[in-house]
Amino acid sequence: MIRSFYTGISGMSGFQEKLDVTSNNIANVNTFGFKKGRQTFADLMSQTTQGATAPAADGQLGGQNPMQVGLGSNTGSIDNIHTQGTRQTTNRPLDLAIEGDGMFAVATRTNSAGGGDDAINYLDSANPDEINFTRAGNFYLDGEGYIVNSSGQYLVGDYATDADAEDPATDLEGAPGRIQIPEGAQSFDISSNGVVNYVNEAGQARVAGQVTLANFSNPGGLEKSGGNNFTLTDNAGLMGGGDIGGSLNTPGEGGTGGLYAGALEMSNVDLSEEFTEMITAQRGFQANTRVITTSDEILQELVNLKR
Repeated sequence: MIRSFYTGISGMSGFQEKLDVTSNNIANVNTFGFKKGRQTFADLMSQTTQGATAPAADGQLGGQNPMQVGLGSNTGSIDNIHTQGTRQTTNRPLDLAIEGDGMFAVATRTNSAGGGDDAINYLDSANPDEINFTRAGNFYLDGEGYIVNSSGQYLVGDYATDADAEDPATDLEGAPGRIQIPEGAQSFDISSNGVVNYVNEAGQARVAGQVTLANFSNPGGLEKSGGNNFTLTDNAGLMGGGDIGGSLNTPGEGGTGGLYAGALEMSNVDLSEEFTEMITAQRGFQANTRVITTSDEILQELVNLKR
């Protein structure tokens, strides 16, 4: 009798967690680049009251299956579902959407050692707090003309070796760094291969850098870290090998998707699906409370036998 109490409690706990995951999805239905979560269940260890037996050697008696009583359920996994979100056109030049695999890399620290002011040398898995990945493509210019996200992290890409760069094939550093649009630029745009072009004060077309993307064999292995960001883990499978800096790709290469300027990827949350999940979580929780109340009523009947 007591066993059913704890079985019901385990079910209530699981469905409460399912509701937590569902409510987080609904709360982020309008979050750019958000990837929804999904909870799965797994049964707990079963108590075996009788083991399986083989058929008798003389053929007079057949075998018997085991007899087991389940002890409830728990959370099997909470997955991040990296399906494509819908693309919304904004016509804003610093809004970028990825169509396909890959993520933007954003960094919080820079270092001039081994490169220009603009080289970012902390792009390795030993410094997970200084490099993040995101599908949210709403970027901005800071006071110095660097491309940053809403949290002020620098968008990582190949940066121009000088302010008069004209050809991305020869004038980009080929190393991860910050991308800066010089003061006085008349206009700028970002092409589908990530090249950031601008027109300088003299009306000449120049190259500021090139946006690059990281790709993962198991994006579900990334860890959410808030602010629309993901952190690299040992199970994410960063493609390209080596440190992060050597694993960034031109959009459309290395298995990454295409880049679209003037658009944003929306959340992949489907409200109709989430409302359905919310109903099943509610009913599942409710059913498990009935297990507890029913077990309590039966236990009460046993107590009343003494009367």
